[in-house]
Amino acid sequence: MTSTTGTTYAAPSLRSLALRRTAGRLGLYAGIAAIVVWCLGPFYWMVVTAFRQVGFTFDTTPWPTHVTLDDFRTAFDTSRGNHFGQALLNSTIIGAATTAIAMVVGTFAAYAVARLHFRGKFLVLGLVLSAAMFPGVALVTPLFQLFTSIHWLGSYQALIIPDISFALPLTVWILTSFFAEMPWELEQAARIDGCTPGQAFRLVILPLAAPALFTTAILVFISAWNEYLLSSLLSNGNAAVAPVTVAIAGFTGSQPHQEPYTAVMAAGTVVTIPLIIMVLLFQRRIISGLTAGAVK
Repeated sequence: MTSTTGTTYAAPSLRSLALRRTAGRLGLYAGIAAIVVWCLGPFYWMVVTAFRQVGFTFDTTPWPTHVTLDDFRTAFDTSRGNHFGQALLNSTIIGAATTAIAMVVGTFAAYAVARLHFRGKFLVLGLVLSAAMFPGVALVTPLFQLFTSIHWLGSYQALIIPDISFALPLTVWILTSFFAEMPWELEQAARIDGCTPGQAFRLVILPLAAPALFTTAILVFISAWNEYLLSSLLSNGNAAVAPVTVAIAGFTGSQPHQEPYTAVMAAGTVVTIPLIIMVLLFQRRIISGLTAGAVK
């Protein structure tokens, strides 16, 4: 005689499902918190050290102690050869010029690559991507020799042109993918309404591409603002054109062979503030551009 044994599985209760969902949410929040701490931890410690007295530079207290503004005064003090104020202006000029030129040229180039059909199109995109990934250290010696021979060493153009050479491929690559996703019917409708190709591009395509344009501009400006390798050599020690990255690296203390850590942290805090403000401002423009594109 044979018997059949059946196994029954109890459905999970509502309480167990709620516990699983709660555990999943807690894990998600814990992961987000870990990422935030990992990313913002160094910035927080830089700000804490920037407001700390020199005698307590290596104090490990995790919150601000012995608060002072002397480190910021030291950063902007020119009596020790630190030209931080001039360096901020130089970085603004270099970053703005690089961003403007890269965006103007890159927008037209990306639109042409995305809309035109020609042989070797993907090869062109591959070359653009390879140019963006080219190591800058390999260009230090030839650029130094070139700018020395044409007497450009230690000038704005010697710092702007190399930044454009790295920012332009990035601009073209990002905007090409965005323009390729835009429907061709938008331009056709504008042409039917009587727009010229230039008017269709200016009145229809550019407003819809505002999110990508502002995002790309942010990346290009930050890249030019943070560049150090080429600027450290091509500025040739000229404080009149040296950016903030070079100026901070050359900070001197009150004593020989003394590293002014607190002044460097104060300068780093000042350098980071414009980037934060710029990202917040451009973030609003990105949201407005997305909304305008959806309405249209």
